[in-house]
Amino acid sequence: MPQGWRFIAQRALPESILDWEVPLALSSNPRRDLSGPGSMTATIEPEYSRMLGHDGQPILQEWNTKVYLEIDRVIRWGGIVTKTNYDGPKATIICEGLSAYPHGIPYEGATLLSGELIKPKDPNAGRDKNHDGWVDGKKGKERVPPPPKPYGGPRIDAYDAFRSIWSHIQSRPYGNIGLKIDGHKHGEKLGAADGSDPWQLAWWDNPDCGQVLDSLARTVRFDWIETHAWAAGSGNGIEHRIRLGKPRLGRKRNDLRFTSGENIVARAKPEGMGEEFANEVVVLGRGEGRKMKRVQVHRYDGRLRRVATVVDKTLTADQALRVRGEQELAGRTHALQIPAIQIRDHPNAPFGSWQLGDDIRVQAHLPWVGDIDVWHRIIGDEISADGLCTLTLKRSDSFHY
Repeated sequence: MPQGWRFIAQRALPESILDWEVPLALSSNPRRDLSGPGSMTATIEPEYSRMLGHDGQPILQEWNTKVYLEIDRVIRWGGIVTKTNYDGPKATIICEGLSAYPHGIPYEGATLLSGELIKPKDPNAGRDKNHDGWVDGKKGKERVPPPPKPYGGPRIDAYDAFRSIWSHIQSRPYGNIGLKIDGHKHGEKLGAADGSDPWQLAWWDNPDCGQVLDSLARTVRFDWIETHAWAAGSGNGIEHRIRLGKPRLGRKRNDLRFTSGENIVARAKPEGMGEEFANEVVVLGRGEGRKMKRVQVHRYDGRLRRVATVVDKTLTADQALRVRGEQELAGRTHALQIPAIQIRDHPNAPFGSWQLGDDIRVQAHLPWVGDIDVWHRIIGDEISADGLCTLTLKRSDSFHY
């Protein structure tokens, strides 16, 4: 274990420290993901001598133990044990970020309905039984007014819906994993203002909370990041938070430099799109046959026309289908990118100086291509025990906002 590193084990419910120095050996580095939970895999060998906690339960227990990586007194990663395997004296521990918890949890709360089509009661209904346009008994004197027009009902801010789902998850018995969600508003409300495309979350549709949260972030276009930190003034308390940002988190980092021969020590093989390339996208939404919702978007660039088809039955509004198509198109039309770089701690970009979602300038020499200078976005990072960090990247121009 590098100096200044330690793995800390904490009981999930209630949160109490079980072990300050769990002897884990990393199989896969602690990974953080943009708008995702991240993961880590580690082993213990030989048999862990401190297997039981003060509560009599195994220290490393599926869905009952939180694990943190602390480096120089800063928590760099946190998650929960989701799977354990045992092979003789060797134990393998798989952990995922706390935000993985909603996946597989059904929504059972009150119905969330945004932009409901409201049809007001007609106060003149029944006053024209012969349907001649005149009030019965007052022909030629009093016409029947037209019925009031339908209108869209109250709408829910996208972040409020996101928080409501998390609140429901954590309100259930043994479901409070301690995640706090940013409290600001997104500004975009779900459903159509005129009631033509209401957004609804109802228990009878058997929705998966994790899938709904992912769908909200994807279709409304916002980022989120899971973070963990020592809580101020709370002794051994650890604060868990989901940060929200629209349309994205992160910023363009002109103050950082990532260059071969300086702080880039290795890089993944550069890649183009190959068979994944498309300059036109067809999005198919809700409905069947001729009534199926359908939108086409394109970005012709002089190359031969290539078409990708996306099917998402949760989409009903043309704008939502168009947004989904633009997102898919942005990811399929970009040029050469470097999917990952491995860097060392360096004044150009000290560890901890970036955040997920940042745009960084990558300068490298590639065989067959030559020197490249391309902006990439950080969508994941992994810190390793050898003092290096791997950044997972996508070209900045492959994102559509």
